[in-house]
Amino acid sequence: MRGAVAAVSVLLCVALAACAPPRRPAVPAHRVRLSVLAGQSTTDPGIEVMIDDLLKSKAPGVELEWERMDWGEKFQSAMQAKFAAGEVPDIMIGKAQDVATYAPTGNLAAISADLLRYVRDSAVAGVSVSGRAYGIPYNAFYQGVFYNKDIFATHDLHPPTSRAGLLRIVHELQAAGITPFASHFTESWYLGNIVMQFALGDVFSRTPAWGTEFRAGRVSFQGSADFRQCFLDVRQVLQWSWKDALNIDFTESDQRFASGKAAMYVTGSWSLQAIDGQKPHINVGVFPWPNRNGTAKLIFEPNMTFMESSRSSRPDAVQRVLTAIFESNDLASEILDFTKTSSMLRNFTQDAPLLIQTDIDRAQKTGMVADATVGNTQLIWSFQDRVARELGQWLQGKIDLEEVVRDADANRSLSGP
Repeated sequence: MRGAVAAVSVLLCVALAACAPPRRPAVPAHRVRLSVLAGQSTTDPGIEVMIDDLLKSKAPGVELEWERMDWGEKFQSAMQAKFAAGEVPDIMIGKAQDVATYAPTGNLAAISADLLRYVRDSAVAGVSVSGRAYGIPYNAFYQGVFYNKDIFATHDLHPPTSRAGLLRIVHELQAAGITPFASHFTESWYLGNIVMQFALGDVFSRTPAWGTEFRAGRVSFQGSADFRQCFLDVRQVLQWSWKDALNIDFTESDQRFASGKAAMYVTGSWSLQAIDGQKPHINVGVFPWPNRNGTAKLIFEPNMTFMESSRSSRPDAVQRVLTAIFESNDLASEILDFTKTSSMLRNFTQDAPLLIQTDIDRAQKTGMVADATVGNTQLIWSFQDRVARELGQWLQGKIDLEEVVRDADANRSLSGP
């Protein structure tokens, strides 16, 4: 009988255990778990595996708990929600422009000099607030008009430096039955990106503090002929693209461009990952979207930017992780080759140059490179995205341009930190 009672007790325990909610695995006493909120660009999914593999040998005892999401769609709302709940992740990975947005909240820790020594001096200004760096950039995109060099050579075309030169190229391509521009307009991030590309050339190049002036009420979208022209340029790209450009996404657009179905593409080097994957060693170059005074520059944008929590209970472990990441040339080679991005590390030379490396080098040597952070820290992404969504409605004929600029002005208080 005693054996029967014991057996029933065992069965009861098993049954209760089966019904109990699953428990989160406990962290062994000798291990530390750090939370990571990663806002990823289209190139980035997969880098977390590379980092985890590195830490097994370089930071044993530290485990990263990743929460990954699309940077353009969800990162900002996730950051705001966590800050409001007092649940600041130990490590955050966003873009350089995020520093200006989140450093004033007090939730970001200043980056130590020991870490900053791993990155180029030029990378520090865009992540600094009141003279202190609150982020550390890892890599960067380059933005402009990507073009198929073989198509250009066949038709004896050359990268334009003026708007008139661009128009001539478009007309010659159309006469030859070639679609001038690849594009995709289902995603608001693409609209927001190319608007800011055009604005860096035609707005911020003339008024470097335009966003600050806008927030102060001294300038407006309704009163800016230059910003209106940027919006018209977006519509022009659509008109020079495929008939279904409003209905396709970046994946389809990248693939079509790689297949030679368009000669040019206003985009960034994030497209190289897909383009090179479909057609390795494609003969492609990049030039700046021509502005109206002939001084357009190639644009670079710091991408993966690491930020530390000022409220982490284990700042020592955070430092170990970031040091391991930034001092590893092997990891840099792996990530940069995978993402097809440019390094922001001080003492690192990429093994394989990008498809557009010749054009990047030429722009850097002649000082014709502009930092996207100039505009992105003045008009933060959540505001850019709002304008882009309104712009998408305009492109579809649902509202007029006056409604777009009025809405932007009505929400000027949301445009910056």
